[in-house]
Order: sequence, then structure tokens, then C-alpha cells
Amino acid sequence: MISLRYTQFSRRLGIAALALTASTNAAPPSAPHSQWVYPDTSGKLIYRTLESGDRILDFSYAGYGGGGVAIPSLPVKATVAPSGEDDTPAIQAAIDTVSKLPLAHGVRGAVVLAKGHFHCQATLNIQADGVVFRGSGMDEGGTVIEMTGDPHLAISVAGQNSIKADGPSTTISDAYVPSGSASLSVRDATLFHVGDRVQITRPVTPEWLHQMGMDTLVRNGKKQTWIAGDLKTERTIAAISGKKLTFDVPLADSYDVHYLGPNGASITRVEHTGQISQVGVENLRLVAPARSVTLNDKHFNGLQMNNVVDGWVRNLRIFDTTEAVGIGKDARRITVQQVDVTQSKPIVGNAKPADFSANGTQVLFDRCSATGDSVFYIAVGPGMQGPNVVLHCVFHGNGHIQPHQRWSTGILIDSCQVPEGGIDLMNRGAMGSGHGWTMGWGVLWNNVAKSYLVQMPPGAANWAIGNRGEQILGKLPTFDPGPELPMLPQGIIDSQETPVAPESLYLEQLKQRLGAQALHNIGY
Repeated sequence: MISLRYTQFSRRLGIAALALTASTNAAPPSAPHSQWVYPDTSGKLIYRTLESGDRILDFSYAGYGGGGVAIPSLPVKATVAPSGEDDTPAIQAAIDTVSKLPLAHGVRGAVVLAKGHFHCQATLNIQADGVVFRGSGMDEGGTVIEMTGDPHLAISVAGQNSIKADGPSTTISDAYVPSGSASLSVRDATLFHVGDRVQITRPVTPEWLHQMGMDTLVRNGKKQTWIAGDLKTERTIAAISGKKLTFDVPLADSYDVHYLGPNGASITRVEHTGQISQVGVENLRLVAPARSVTLNDKHFNGLQMNNVVDGWVRNLRIFDTTEAVGIGKDARRITVQQVDVTQSKPIVGNAKPADFSANGTQVLFDRCSATGDSVFYIAVGPGMQGPNVVLHCVFHGNGHIQPHQRWSTGILIDSCQVPEGGIDLMNRGAMGSGHGWTMGWGVLWNNVAKSYLVQMPPGAANWAIGNRGEQILGKLPTFDPGPELPMLPQGIIDSQETPVAPESLYLEQLKQRLGAQALHNIGY
């Protein structure tokens, strides 16, 4: 075990950026092991813990079906050819027709666009279970959707989620629940049954804000609010033993009674209605007009997926949308696979868009890529608890992978390349409107980047293991005059400049949980 004070002794490592190839991340056969996750003599992964019992999360639950599940190929139920005019009404009519078909084993079927150039002036909407929107190829000779008319979102895949409490609440009885745990104890377990979906609510207290150093944020002389209210996450109960609840997915944050207020963290059985599932978008090219705009202008955006459980986006090429793929906060078990984004004109101004945004949970970005400047290649919104994973992605330009604001937890950046940009798990301080600490319990594993800014949140941790590139230090960002601020503590740096085995943490965790077939199911 190790104390959080570990990082006080970390030193700055200045490493020149290297020329990269697609195989740059690979750990050699004789690669060393991390001291934080390593195989025992039988090959089983062993997890070292912090002094408080926290450990690196099992991220293998990210992705469609909860990880390791093959994405289905739905039967064709409607086909649309390009008209030479606005194709939005014809495509939407086909989607609506398929959406009214009866469900068969949870699916309805695919709307397929023929090869050719389609013109769309408005958003295409998928709002029913079991509907897939499929093109006939993502190259220039396949299906090309050209966004025309006024700025708009190209594709929306969205349910109408409603959530309500389905019984009384109880509270966590443990004094401390470590991050990475799959179980906790409650004061009254008789309220629950195996299979219940429960919401865990953590109050945002003055004590916790003070511990995090987030109660003194100021910009231009005005107090900034980092987080107010509470933080919520959901799990499904897999087992009950006495007062101990075991969940289907490990927790990506810790719960410390000293910072939870007099009432503590609560657990409530909840019921969802309106979410949709078994939906996807695949095999097409999306092209927006190339424009120089600010983040406050109206935009051509690519695809958004909200209120979805078990969905996917795969085999897309997206050109010149301001933001390409957004996974919303009420989406879970989503795979975004082999999506390539190109931005020919950067945003104007300091505020940056995101090519890919992960605002849901159990989201897997797999073998995606992007080219562009002044952009967040991957961004994470506020208050989201993982696991979320970015795997084998390649991003070119002066952008960053950067969880963006207000305490999300549990992200793994695994075997990715950002050769001209950076990867940051940091405190953004007064940036934005008081973004503050962006990420806790995050892991950077065997990546290559120009730079890394990995910082240590109070009472939490971020790890950088087996990475190549310059590890830098940073102060709390501020816009107001005052005394010189010290460097913030660096996160846990392990095996810097030397990749570790296993080459991919996510794939090894998935293999150990579900077997080698799970890797084959997702294309490995």
C-alpha cells in the first residue's frame, strides 16, 4: 500500500517528443510490469492499493453490452436512394416507417442509404428501439451525407428518459468506500433485491469543497461555483449478503463519511422509462461546410446520442463539423468504433470544441482518429462517473485529450497517440466558469504524446503508467492578481518512457473477466 503523499516526491521528467508510427505504443515482449497493476505467476492481474484501499478501476465494463459483446448486424428493412434535392424528408420517412415495425428480439431493422451523395438540410432523428441508420460505405464512393442549409445537428439518436424513485432511500454505512470497489454496506438492505437499478447520491458539502480547494475559485473578482447540489451515479445490484450490496460494475469514485455531511450518501431504487436501446449509426461519410466560426456561433454538428442503453457508432468519416460525436449524460454501454474526424479550419477564439465527448458512462472509444488544431479530441463533461475508455486512438494536431470540468471520475486513456498535442488530467481552476478539478481516478496507460499534465486531486489519484512524452507540472489556473501560486502535486507516474505489459490494460482486463472470445467479439 502507498500513501497519497507519494506524489510529493515525484520529479519532473523532460522528454523530447518522438517520431511516431502506428506501432509506437506497443510494449516489447520483455516489457516490465507496472507496480500498480501486474500479473501474478498464473497471469492473473494483481492490483496494488493506496493506503485508503483505493485501486485502479476494472475498466472492462465499458462498451456496447457492458464490454466484450459483438455489435449485431440488423436486417435491412428500408432503402433510400439520393434524389439530387433535399433528402431529409425521404430519409426521415424511412426511419419513421422502420420505427413502427414490431420488435423482434429487441430489434426492428436497418434503414440503408444507397451509394451516392445525399443532401440534408435538417436533423435526422432516431427515437425508437432497435433501429439502425446505415450507409453503404464511408469512402468517397460510398454513402456521403452533405449538410446543407442553416447550421444544424446531422443525426440525433435519442430516447425520452424519465427517472423516478421506486421506494424509500437508505444510506451508506461504511466509513469509507474505496474507488474501484464493487460493493458497499447500507443501513437497510431489505429495501432492495438482486436486479434492482439503484442511484447513489453523493451530496456536495462545504467540507468536501474545502478539501478539494474549490471553495475559493475567483475570476475577475467574482466567486466561481465549481459544483453545487449533488453527484449521482447508477448501478445494478448483482448480489446481496446481509447489509452488503454488490454491483454489476465497480464504483469509479470513493465515498468518505467525513465529507458527506450529516445525512451521508444515499441509495435509492429507481425506475427508468423512455430510454431506447439496440440503436446505431454506421458505414457512412458526413460532410459539413468548412467554416471559421467561434464557439458561440451556430454550428454544423455531427451526431449526438442521448438516453440510450446499448448503442453504437461505427465506421464513420466526419468532415468539418464543429463537434463530431457527443455521447450524452443519460447514455451508457456505448461503443464508438473506427470513427475518423477531420477539421480543415480551426475554431476562432480561446474556447475549444470537442471532436468526441463522453458525458455518459461505460462508453468505449475504440480505434478512432482525428486531425485538427485548437480542439479537444476527447472531452468529458461534469459529474460523470465511469468507467469510460479511449483505446488505440490516434489524434494529430495541437489539440488535447482533456476531461473538461467539474469532477468526473474513472477514465482510461489506453495505448493512444497524440504526437503533436497533450493528454491532461488536471485542475482547470478558474478556467471556463470555474471548471476546477476535472478528473479523479483516471489512468493513462502506454500512450505517446508531446506532453502530459497529470495532477493529484486531494483525497483521490490519477495515474500515468508506461507513457512516452514530457511530463510537465502546472499551477492552479487563475485570472486574478495575487501571490505566486505553487505547482500542484503531480499524479502517480510509473515506468515513464518505458511501456509496460500488458500492452492494453482494457483488453487484458476484458480477457480476464470474460475470456479470449470477448476480444474477438470486438475485433481483437
